[in-house]
Amino acid sequence: MRRRREEEEVNNERWMVSYADFITLLFAFFVVMYSISSVNEGKYKVLSDSLIGAFSQTAKTIDPIQIGEHIPRTVAPVSEEQAPQAPNAPAQNGSNGTASDPLEDIAEAMHAAFGELISVGDLQVHANELWIEIELNSGLLFPSGDALPRDGAFDLVERIAAILTPYDNPVHVEGFTDNVPIRSPAYPTNWELSAARAASVVRMLSAGGIDAARLAAVGYGEHRPVGDNATAAGRRANRRVVLLVSRYTDTRHQQAQNDTAALQGMRQARADTGSSMSGTN
Repeated sequence: MRRRREEEEVNNERWMVSYADFITLLFAFFVVMYSISSVNEGKYKVLSDSLIGAFSQTAKTIDPIQIGEHIPRTVAPVSEEQAPQAPNAPAQNGSNGTASDPLEDIAEAMHAAFGELISVGDLQVHANELWIEIELNSGLLFPSGDALPRDGAFDLVERIAAILTPYDNPVHVEGFTDNVPIRSPAYPTNWELSAARAASVVRMLSAGGIDAARLAAVGYGEHRPVGDNATAAGRRANRRVVLLVSRYTDTRHQQAQNDTAALQGMRQARADTGSSMSGTN
C-alpha cells in the first residue's frame, strides 16, 4: 500500500512536463513570428526589381559572362556621329571643335560626385588610354560572405549609373574576394561569391538606366589579389568590385549576326541556282 501511494503522488505531477513543453513551443512560435515580421529593405527591392523586369519585358535573353582579357577581341571605335551626348559633358572642347573624351568625362564626373569616398580609399578611379576602372570596396555594397546588397548600395550604384548612362561604352563588372574559404550552401567557393556579387551590381546598374546589352559580369574569386592576404588590410583591399568601362564597343554579337545572315544568303542563292539548273535540264 505504501509503494502504491508513492506512485500515485509521482503521477500527479506529470502534468508539469506537458505544461513546460507547451510553454517552450509557444515561446518558439512567437520568436519565429517576430523574426519573419521584420522586412529587409534590400531583399524587398531585389524581389521588386525582379518582378518588374519579368512582367514588363516581352523578350529577354541571357548573354554568357565575358571572361578573359579586359580588351575585347573584336573592337570598333564609336564614330563621332554615334558618340552620345552626356548632359554634364559638352560635346565640343575649345574653339577647334574637337570631340570630348568619354573616359575623361567619366573620370571627372566620378571625382566630382564621390570625392569623399575617394579620399578615404573606399572608391578608386584608375584610367588609361583603353579603359577606366571604378573600384569599390565590397564592404560598401555587401555584408561579409553574402551577395545580397546592403540598403545603401542601391543609392550608390544608382549614382554611378547616372554618370555612365549617357555613354555607349561597355561596362564589365568584376568581382574579387580575399583567400578566406567560404563553404556555404549558396556559395561553395569564392568564385560563386564573387560572380554573384558582380551579377548583383549588374542588375542594379541595369535598374539604374544602363542598357543591359552594355553590361557583363565576371567573377575572379581570390585569384587576382592586389594586397597581401596575410594581413587584414590586404584582405580588405582584395575584397572589391571593379567597374571596367572600355573605350571601344564590343561588336562581336553584331558581327556574328551579320555572318549568319550572309551565310543564309549564300545557301539561299545556291539553292536557287540548283533549282534553276534542274529546270533547264
